[in-house]
Amino acid sequence: MKFGIELPTATSGMMHPVPFAGPRDLVDLAIEAEQLGYHDAGGNDHLSTMDFVRRAWPDPPDLYEPLIVLAQVAAKTSVLRLTTGIMVLPLRDPVLLAKQVATLDQLSGGRVTLGVAVGGYRDEFEAVTPDLRHADRARLTRERIEALRLLWTERNASYHGEYVHFENVESYPKPLQHPLPIYSGGNVDGSLRRAAELGDGWLPAKMSPSGIAAGRAKLAEYARAAGRDPATITTALQSVVCLGPTREAARETFRNSSFDLFRTSLAKTMTKGVDQDAYFAMNLIGTPDEVCEKVAAYAGAGVEHLTALLFVGNTVEEMRAQIRLFAKEVLPAFA
Repeated sequence: MKFGIELPTATSGMMHPVPFAGPRDLVDLAIEAEQLGYHDAGGNDHLSTMDFVRRAWPDPPDLYEPLIVLAQVAAKTSVLRLTTGIMVLPLRDPVLLAKQVATLDQLSGGRVTLGVAVGGYRDEFEAVTPDLRHADRARLTRERIEALRLLWTERNASYHGEYVHFENVESYPKPLQHPLPIYSGGNVDGSLRRAAELGDGWLPAKMSPSGIAAGRAKLAEYARAAGRDPATITTALQSVVCLGPTREAARETFRNSSFDLFRTSLAKTMTKGVDQDAYFAMNLIGTPDEVCEKVAAYAGAGVEHLTALLFVGNTVEEMRAQIRLFAKEVLPAFA
């Protein structure tokens, strides 16, 4: 099992208070993650403040651009992989993104994994791209993945889609990795299809082991239909982490954090029908022994990579303490 942390690039106001981390905190957390033995560090992606965050906090949060943060992390680390967990692909121009990611891959010595998804907040998409207000974001995401692949492999790339269109683009340098891994983020059928047909990994979030197993079965079906070997597609997972000396202490720490605001913000989408007890059960919340049991269950369901783990904390130091405790109590059990 590989483990990776989510840097708080754009978690302020959502999962953490406003204000939260500064630029130096982001880089320092990544450096320590490498020293502690984590496989990767990532950043999440928001270009504008979501409506629920504006309602919850009197001041706007700092939302740092993840690729620029990861470029700084690349310069300060040597083996830590750099992930996006996730990049909201409908907000990104594919020609520019292809250039940015290829450049980061070159600068880092081939350490980039690009996690992409539709995005959880329609209001952010409509604020940033009002001309695409009525667009099918799933279709837009698929077109941009296809466009990235062309731009990274073809000498002269052209794409003619419903939303994406460019002609005779020569984009160099190419990524150092061939192929540069793309993880399709999301829990719905569309994300599974994109992983099976276009991606190198499936990256759901906050899902039970049984849900993972069912998703992997669908992914295998879609991959074989596309002429691909399902074994070549990684199953990853993003989860919330909150450790405590007792199960109730861990749950109380979660309740007293901003993470429940994030949970309820997705009540009509990702966490629809999931009450708080079910949410605790499907995330890495509990004592270290309980969390190790949960990780083992996920491994048994086929998860190979726990990436972009979201560590609870109302301050950077509280978050750092959780990252350290997880490295001490959980990582060695799966070395």
